[in-house]
Order: sequence, then structure tokens, then C-alpha cells
Amino acid sequence: MRFGHIVLLAAALMLVMGCTAITPGTGTAVSEKRIVQIDTSSWIPESFRTSPDSKRVAYAAKVGDEWFVVVNGKKGKQFSGIGSGTPIFSPDSQRVAYIAGVDYKQLVVVDGKKGNQYDAIALNTLVFSPDSQRLAYVAKVGDNWVVVVNGQEERQYEIIGTGTIVFSPDSQRLAYMAGVGDKRLVVVDGKEERQYNDIGLGTITFSPDSQHLAYAAQAGDRWFAVIDGKEGNRYDAMYAAGFAFSPDSQRLAYTARVGDKWLVVVDGEEGKHYDDIWASSLIFSQDSQRLAYLARDGVENVIVVDGKEERQYEGVGAGALIFSPDSKHVAYTAIVGDKEVVVDGQEGKQYDSIGIGTLVFSPDSQHVAYTARVENKWLVVMDGQEGKQYDSVGADTLVFSPDSQHVAYTALITTYTVETTNKWLVVVDEEEGKQYDQIISRGGRGVIFDSNESLHYLALDGISIYLVEEKIR
Repeated sequence: MRFGHIVLLAAALMLVMGCTAITPGTGTAVSEKRIVQIDTSSWIPESFRTSPDSKRVAYAAKVGDEWFVVVNGKKGKQFSGIGSGTPIFSPDSQRVAYIAGVDYKQLVVVDGKKGNQYDAIALNTLVFSPDSQRLAYVAKVGDNWVVVVNGQEERQYEIIGTGTIVFSPDSQRLAYMAGVGDKRLVVVDGKEERQYNDIGLGTITFSPDSQHLAYAAQAGDRWFAVIDGKEGNRYDAMYAAGFAFSPDSQRLAYTARVGDKWLVVVDGEEGKHYDDIWASSLIFSQDSQRLAYLARDGVENVIVVDGKEERQYEGVGAGALIFSPDSKHVAYTAIVGDKEVVVDGQEGKQYDSIGIGTLVFSPDSQHVAYTARVENKWLVVMDGQEGKQYDSVGADTLVFSPDSQHVAYTALITTYTVETTNKWLVVVDEEEGKQYDQIISRGGRGVIFDSNESLHYLALDGISIYLVEEKIR
């Protein structure tokens, strides 16, 4: 197990960035609460995490030969090491788990309680269930590996696929890939499914209602989908992470290759063949009636919506294909010459660049926003209207209020004097907030609306981290 290394503060405290406004000039009332003062002589910056609700922070620290985890300023038990990639928070932000070393053994600590010791704990395998009540990970026992769920061991295997542990959305079911000799199989709810030559990593997928399970398997040199134990048609290859259930759990789409061509299979029906299909682009609308994805035909890229091709472009932004919440609109970024543009029924203004992952619809589906670059400045565009330019804005967290009437985002202001200074602030409805050294989101969600008129976020000022709450006046 690899333990933490010291890295620069700026690299460790990942920044959040965002969006623009609808109701200008409202102003906000701000309150601050310091939740931790960091001891920079002991902490391990790369271990720093914020909770999903952006109200708690945790990180590993080292004093002498002793390692420990600090949660909101409270020091935990001392160990001989803390596992890389930990600590982690549960989805409800109330629980913290991490890997720890004791002499030549390793264990998992959850909620401050030590679990059983093992020869090793596999890195990047700790995963909480969606309801935060269950914790699973992969541990080594002699020459074998075992999945441990809430302290209870399942069957030992020669191999367990790293990153394959998947809880169902209702948290009641668990699946993962295991190896027996030269064969691979999926274990579901403690029961082994059929053995195959291989199982596609990243393909194990539960339906939203938790009733169905799908994954890709290989027999001989052919690949196919296994859906609730039933095998589908054979193909030459299938993409990892290429499985998508519809929100109502009644439909399934995945990518497959026939010869040198790729296609999408939806509801068991094969679509048109293309030179390539971006597997991660498969997306159903919220009403489950529509499906869209990105494909390449020759040198051109095309968005396929409801089985029909939209206009072809030189390129289409990866991860920038979204349906509106009401399922009536689809938006994406496209490349025209050396410029990028957002398409939502019609092309918007061309920019030097569109922020990756920043395209977002408002909850009421009436507004679409994204970040864009003009030369060396960034701004937010909403409904075609440009916001103020900053040195940086928006990574992937444009945030609308629940009623779609307000938007918040973080922005960077760089001042060039004798020394260059960088300050981050949150902008709410065109009003700039207090400047901080950083706005923090690593592991969390950054700026969060608590209601239509209030929001909060975590900010770093010097060595202190504050919970900042703003109320829109």
C-alpha cells in the first residue's frame, strides 16, 4: 500500500468554479464559521477531502512516525500509515472511512472504529452504499482476496477486480467481478453467476430500481451483454462503461463492435453502424423516452438523437451532451473550425473554448448555461447572455437555485503587482462575494443551494477553512 506524499497546497485543494445570474442586483448577506485550522507542518495535502454536503473536511496527517486522520479539526487514532486515496466520506456526509497500517498489517477504520486486520487492503476499493449504511472493500488473505461488507467477509477468490464493487441504488444489493483460475465471473448478492473468459471492467450496472443487473462478458473471442443472467447477441468487442439504463429501468442501451464498425444496441435493437461511438456519451432523457449519443462517421462527428442524426461537426465536446429535465431539449458543444459553440436546437455564439462539463440546464428546463473562453479570459454564458469576464470561472459546477431564479459560481481574480496574487470568490446573481485564497470542493460539490434564497460553500483563508453561508436579500 502506498501512503500519502506531500504536494503543493494549490494542487491539493481543488477549486470549484461555475456560472452566472438571472436576477441581478439582489445582493447577499454572508456569515462565516471556522471549522478547522490546518497544521501545515503535519498534514498531507493530497489526502484532503470535503464531504458531499460541503460542510465537513478530512485529511491525513503525520507527526514523527505516527499517522492519523483529522476530521473537522478532530484528531483520530494513530497508525503506522494511512492509505493513499483515503479518507472518504459517505454519501450522506456523516461517516468517514480510511485505510490504516498497523505494523505489517492493514485495516479499515470507519467512524473511528478499527476493522479486522488483513495482509493488505486494495487501494481505491472502499465504497459506501448510496444510503451510507454499508461499507465494502477488498482485502487480501494470504494469496487470496475477499470482499468485506460491514466487517463480514464474503467468499475468497484468487482475483477480485479493482473498482468493480457496485451497490444497487437502493443499497440492498452488491455485485463485483471475481476470478477463478483463468475464468472470470460476477458475484451478485453473494451468489456466483456463470463463468466466462472475461468480464468487462466498468460494465457492471444496476438499473435505477435495483431490480436488473447488466454487464459485458466474453466467451471465446466474442463479447455480449448479460442481462439478469441472460446472454445477448455476440459481438467482436464492447466498450467499458458503455451500459446505460433508462431512468424508469425499462430500457437498456450499450455499445458494440461488428468488424471495424460500432453501433448502439437499445432495447435489443441494433442501430446504425459508425466508425466510432463515444460509449460514455450514451444518455437517456428523464422521461426514458429519448436516447442520444455521440458518433463519428469518417472525419465528421454527429449527435444521434432518437435514432436520427443531427448536423455533422468537426468535433463534439466529450461529456457535453445533456437532456433538459423536462426531456424536451438536448444541448451539446461542437467544434466549428477553431472555435467551439453550444447547440440547443440552434447554434449559439462561437468561442475560443467551452468549459468541459460546464453545460447545464436549469431545473425548470427554461435556461441553459455554460462557461466560455475569450482569448485568455473566462465568462459564463446563459441563454446567450454573457457575464463578466474573469481570469478563470467554471470547472463543472454551475449551480442553479431549486426554483431556477438564481445562479452561483466561483471566479478567479488575479492581481499583478510586485507579487502576483490569486483570489477566489463566489458570484451570486452578478454580485461578487468576499475574496478567499481558495474555494474548496475536493470530494464535495462546491457551492450548494440549501433553498431558493440560501447557499453555502467552504473557503480557505490563510490556514483556516470556513463554512460560508450566504442568504440572498
